Amino acid sequence: MRIAAAQARPYWLDPSATTKKVIAWMENAAAQQVELLAFPETFLSGYPSWLEHTGGARFDDAMQKRAYAAYLDAAVEVTGREILLITEAARDLGIFVYLGTIERDVTVGRGTVFCTLVAIDPHAGVVGTHRKLMPTYEERLVWGIGDGNGLRVHQAGAARVGGLNCWENWMPQARHALYAQGEELHVSVWPGNPRNTVDITRFIAREGRVFSLAANGLLGLADIPADFPLRAALEEAGVTEYCRGGSALAAPDGRWLVEPLADEERLIVADIDLAEVRAERLTMDPTGHYSRPDVFTVDVDRRRRAASRFQD
Repeated sequence: MRIAAAQARPYWLDPSATTKKVIAWMENAAAQQVELLAFPETFLSGYPSWLEHTGGARFDDAMQKRAYAAYLDAAVEVTGREILLITEAARDLGIFVYLGTIERDVTVGRGTVFCTLVAIDPHAGVVGTHRKLMPTYEERLVWGIGDGNGLRVHQAGAARVGGLNCWENWMPQARHALYAQGEELHVSVWPGNPRNTVDITRFIAREGRVFSLAANGLLGLADIPADFPLRAALEEAGVTEYCRGGSALAAPDGRWLVEPLADEERLIVADIDLAEVRAERLTMDPTGHYSRPDVFTVDVDRRRRAASRFQD
């Protein structure tokens, strides 16, 4: 099976332009016979990098509120035009896509942004929308807390594939929930820094006896539009690069197939042999012969959460 990670820069807070770039990279991947392509966390259409450099936690700050409004306006709906166009491209190209998005709820949470990993099957369309279970640190200032609805493994070509956003890959229960569904390829998506993937990518591979693909992005001051409310504050902060890549791929025995790659826009393509997963399961299957369900009980609630339930 041929898989790939798109280590790329988004058109930050421009969902229309970023959608076109997503489709262009899908076309490039399909031309190389890629069957599964993963994009970074919140690639469509941008990671909230301003928070840590501009005092994002200042309560009721007028400029922070303006920045959030701009971020909310750039969020996409799962049923919206952007995802529809990408889904049509996946169908036409015959490629399974994991796409990191900033999602705006279409019903109850119109003022809330979720960090959502969308799984798109070339035949069935959108088959998963996993909202990050717990935003990390300053991310909680702008992202809502997700639920277990998207903790699902999908059939992508010959492989059973699951995915998680960034630091929730460190959550043992979340990984366990995917392993327990027969996961063979684990996709982790990140805003982008090699320090984030150098340890966990190989750890997941060895723990789950799975192929472990990390998709990381790139983002710098030059990518922030001039009309973003906090652009001047970001310039004053003096930081020019926020996300530096780090995409990587590890085999089920933990060896690197592609070591973390930094500071380069690139489609990272690799062939994997799923027989390696079966071979490594001889000594370790974390939710099979090396589990103890008589000792440990794991319950996963996959209901989509809502603020209200109406009965008419």
